[in-house]
Amino acid sequence: MTEPPVTPDGRYIVVRGRLWRRANPHLPAVERQALVARLMDARRAVGRALKADDAPALAAARAEVHRAKVGLGERGPVWWQDGAPDQNRRMVGNTDYAAWHAALDCA
Repeated sequence: MTEPPVTPDGRYIVVRGRLWRRANPHLPAVERQALVARLMDARRAVGRALKADDAPALAAARAEVHRAKVGLGERGPVWWQDGAPDQNRRMVGNTDYAAWHAALDCA
């Protein structure tokens, strides 16, 4: 599997033409590892809840996924300090990264 393109500033990856915010690279390794483990546990809980058709468990598991992603910096307040706006989940062609991405496709 090839890695998705990463924007030059390291803030986003591009998946199927859409920007997705990357985890905060400044998190200490131990904290990041704990948050990733928490995220994976929560994703497994989502799967179990879906399989069991358990709406309350599904809501709780999805809330835990969200909390882990906020902790990682993939959601919630941005982790960079330069005042640049968050362009998470936007189509790359409609963002400041459009020219960069177009140049990738030509390479």
